Amino acid sequence: MATDSPDLISWEIPFIISSSQPAIGTRFWRFSALIMQCFLYRLLRAFSVPGLLFLLAITTTAARANTLLVVGDSISAAYGMSLDKGWVALLEGRMAVSYPDHEVVNASISGETTDGALRRIDTLLEQHQPSVVLIELGGNDGLRGFPIGRFRDNLRQLATKSQAAGAEVIVAAVRIPPNYGNRYTTSFHDSYALVAKETDSILAPFILEGIATDPALMQADGIHPRPEAQRALLDNLYPYIEESLQ
Repeated sequence: MATDSPDLISWEIPFIISSSQPAIGTRFWRFSALIMQCFLYRLLRAFSVPGLLFLLAITTTAARANTLLVVGDSISAAYGMSLDKGWVALLEGRMAVSYPDHEVVNASISGETTDGALRRIDTLLEQHQPSVVLIELGGNDGLRGFPIGRFRDNLRQLATKSQAAGAEVIVAAVRIPPNYGNRYTTSFHDSYALVAKETDSILAPFILEGIATDPALMQADGIHPRPEAQRALLDNLYPYIEESLQ
């Protein structure tokens, strides 16, 4: 392979020309080979660095346009049941019918806090390049008594980092037990609406609405929903997910 210019790629196409061909035929085949080489060279040059960058941009955009990333805690990690019973798995099944060109990625971890998610978010965004990020976090922050300012700032950073990567953001609110005191629990829950408004994110008000107060739908710990509650949990979230996909 040879080229006169180091920044361009050229191909040499080998042609086998029989020595038994007459001179005119030989010249004809050599001329045809030259024309073919010139054509392929120009075609390859057109799709060299700028062309490859263009194709890469198209591929990246397509990937981003088709990925919904769920960053959550045990509520989304299907705590106490197999993953295929959780609401995220049910979401995958529903979207396979309604949005077959979309992929759902579940990056949820049981016990996750906004601190932990903030340490992971850059890698997750780079790896999956989502068009939508659903943040379902905060329960463990509240149960551990995280300062409201710290929790709120973490939530804000998760939203803004996702938006800077080109994603629409859904902030899914959770509530903590009232025994943490009215002032703390109210400020905690209000943080979701505040951050959603500040970052222009979509707010899903309370993902366990109609579930948390029904003992038949909650596990023995009173915190995690049972498998029977997962479809209702998805129903609570799905309108906001559809809004993000418009």
